[in-house]
Amino acid sequence: MKFHILTLFPEMVPAGLGASVIGRAIERKLIEVNAVNIRDYTSDRHGSVDDYTYGGGAGMLLQAQPVFDAHRAVAGGKTLRTIYVTPQGKPFNQRLAQELARERELIFLCGHYEGIDERVLEEVVTDYVSVGDYVLTGGELPAMVMVDAIARLLPGVLGNQTSAHRESFHNDLLEYPQYTRPEEWRGRRVPPVLLSGNRKRIEEWRLNQARERTERIRPDLYQRYLQKEEAIRRLARKKRNNIHLMETLARGDGEILYERGDSLLVCNPGCDFCLIEAGEREDAQAMLSLIPQSCELVLTGQRFVAEMLCAHLGFFVFHECHQLCFTRREALPVRYGDIRELGEADIAYVQERYRLLQPRYAKERIRAGAMYGAFAEGRQVGFAGIHEDGSMGMLYVDEEFRGRGIGAALEAYVINRELEAGHIPYAHVAVGNEDSLRLQEKLGLYRADRTVWWLGRDPESCGK
Repeated sequence: MKFHILTLFPEMVPAGLGASVIGRAIERKLIEVNAVNIRDYTSDRHGSVDDYTYGGGAGMLLQAQPVFDAHRAVAGGKTLRTIYVTPQGKPFNQRLAQELARERELIFLCGHYEGIDERVLEEVVTDYVSVGDYVLTGGELPAMVMVDAIARLLPGVLGNQTSAHRESFHNDLLEYPQYTRPEEWRGRRVPPVLLSGNRKRIEEWRLNQARERTERIRPDLYQRYLQKEEAIRRLARKKRNNIHLMETLARGDGEILYERGDSLLVCNPGCDFCLIEAGEREDAQAMLSLIPQSCELVLTGQRFVAEMLCAHLGFFVFHECHQLCFTRREALPVRYGDIRELGEADIAYVQERYRLLQPRYAKERIRAGAMYGAFAEGRQVGFAGIHEDGSMGMLYVDEEFRGRGIGAALEAYVINRELEAGHIPYAHVAVGNEDSLRLQEKLGLYRADRTVWWLGRDPESCGK
C-alpha cells in the first residue's frame, strides 16, 4: 500500500514513521510512504506557497495552485482517495482505519497556517478527517497517526496477525490489563490467574476484565458489544445456517447496520463486504438502501434477497455454496508431517496454481499468516487457508501427490488453527463440488440445510 503525504515539512515524515514497526514495514516494502514537498510545485519564483486571506483576518493561507499541482503529480491521472487533515472533519476511529486499509493508495493533505484555499479542497479532497477536537500547528502529526493506525492492519506489518485482534477497540471492547516481571512491584502482585498456566481460565479472566473496563470507561462501546452478543445468541438457534454471521460478529470483524426481528445487516468494513439475513421483504428493501457504496461483495442465505440485490443494486451471483461448520471443540489428528505457515517465498507457488484467486489476494492472505502449505521431497506440494471473511478454503494439492491424504491433513491443520484462535471453523463449498463436500463431512463438518449466495459488483473483485 502507498501513502502519499503532501506537506510543507517533508522531513517530519521519515522522522516520525521511519522507526519501529512501521519503519520495518517500509524496509520490507510492505508499505511505501511518499513525503511530497508542496513547495516543489509552486509557480512563484521566490518559492512562496501562501498569501493573505481575502476579507482580512489573521494569518496566512496555503494557495490553491501548488497544492493542486502537487496532488495532480502524485495522483498521476488516477482517482485516489484524498484525506484532508482538519479539526472540522469526521472523527478518525478504528472502523475508519479498517475502511481505509482497503485502499491501494491514499493521499494525505496537511494544512498549515490558517489552512488551505477552499477551492482546491473542493477540487481534490474526498474525506475530511480529524484526530480530535483540538488544533495543532499542522497536519503532519495527525497524518502520521492515521498512517500508523492504517498500516498496522495490513497483512504482514505486525508479523503476528493476532496482535491486531487482541487490543483496544477490537470487537468494541477495551484491552484487558497486562503484566510482566517481577511478580510483585511496590506491593502490587500480578493476578494469580495469570500465573496458573490454565489457558481457559486466563482467557475468561481477560474477557471479564475487558468487559468491566469497557463498561466503566466507554459505556457507548459496551452497549454496542452487548448488542452483538445478543445477536450471536439469537443466531445460534440455527447455528449451521447462521455461522457466517455469528463468526463475523464474534471475531469483531462486523458492524450491525440494521437489526429488526429476524432481519440483520452486518458490514465488514475491513474487506468491503456485507452479510444479509432478511425476515421480511420490507426489511430486505430497507437493508439494501443501507449497503455502503464501497461494498463489493454480499453474502446471503436467501434467494429472494439475492434477486433483489441483482435487480436493484447491480450485483450478480458468482457462487452458490453449501455452508458447513465444525462444532466440536477437540482438535483433529493431522496425518501428515510437514505442514507449516507459508511466507513470502511461497507467494509465486500459490499464485501459479490457484487461478481462482487474484494474485494480490493470494499475497495478502500469505502476509496475513492465513495460508498453510504441505511440503514433500524438499518442495511445496499443496496449501489451504482462511479467507478474509473467516471461512476456510483455497485447498489445493499437486496432482502427483493427490490420493495420499494431504488434502485432508491440510484441512485438519486449518481447523485446528481456527480452534486455537477460539473460532468456530466453517467453510463454503461451491454447489457441484462433491469431492470437497465429501472431504468436509468426512472431517466432521456439518452441512446447513440451505445454501448461501455470494454476489459481487465487479467481476475482478470476485477472485477475492
